[in-house]
Amino acid sequence: MKVNSFAKIALLAAVAVSGAGYAQAQQPVKVGVAFQEMNNVYFITMKNALMNVAREKNVDLIFTDAHHDIMKQTNDVEDLIQQNIKILLLNPTDTVGIESSVKAAKAAGVIVIAVDANAKGPVDSFVGSKNEDAGRLACDYLAKSIGKSGDVAILDGIPVVPILQRVKGCREALANYPNIHITSVQNGRQERDVALTVTENILSANPRLKGIFSVNDVGSMGSLAAIKASGRDVKLTSVDGSPDACNAIKQPNSPFIATSAQFPGKMAVMALDLGLKKLSGQSIPSVVPVNVELIDRQAAATFKW
Repeated sequence: MKVNSFAKIALLAAVAVSGAGYAQAQQPVKVGVAFQEMNNVYFITMKNALMNVAREKNVDLIFTDAHHDIMKQTNDVEDLIQQNIKILLLNPTDTVGIESSVKAAKAAGVIVIAVDANAKGPVDSFVGSKNEDAGRLACDYLAKSIGKSGDVAILDGIPVVPILQRVKGCREALANYPNIHITSVQNGRQERDVALTVTENILSANPRLKGIFSVNDVGSMGSLAAIKASGRDVKLTSVDGSPDACNAIKQPNSPFIATSAQFPGKMAVMALDLGLKKLSGQSIPSVVPVNVELIDRQAAATFKW
């Protein structure tokens, strides 16, 4: 009987220790996600993708929205650090301005993964689209669609690296066509209402305009409205691959002819996976480039993020 009693005690102790270990292993990893904005289906798609895998990957997600305000995002990151996050998925509203926040997070032992737009400072990794390719594809398609000659405009955006890269890629593509001239570069701030007004001004100042490249789909929808209202034959291309853009592109005789599609949900989950790998002690690459895909009228009929 003594042997059996001792065996029972030992078994109960082992179960208790094992159970404690299991409970500890199941504790969710706290992950902060600092977005530059959430008034955009692109970033909403990222958020939804992360939420869809949160339980499977055993993470507790905390989201913040900077509303394109670097001071707010700085405060957002500080608040997330105070909440003892282990991983920060950072989509910076200002590549340079967010550096102090990256340093603060690293000093607190937080793993920092930049997603969609890179951040200055000691980030552990960056996951982002090949944005120069995105601009290059969209503007090459635009050039061919207007007969490889004529005046075009660029609807620019806020000065974060992805936007700068898209404009660079666009300029490089258009430079291959000596009879195409960039007559205007204006900042639409990647916002529909702003882009509409800016496009109206561009159209008014450039009576011979044949094409416009927008750095993102939200802005392109404002630009599209202005083009339609003008009644002019001006072609439009963009970057993102959003549902609204694809719906507009697939319409018969639409001025909106193509967008270089990104994959926001895929990028967000990739960034989370990198953070979890780093947390487990594995090495991760410093940069993970993600391919883009040109979506024309035919492809728009079936493309989805």
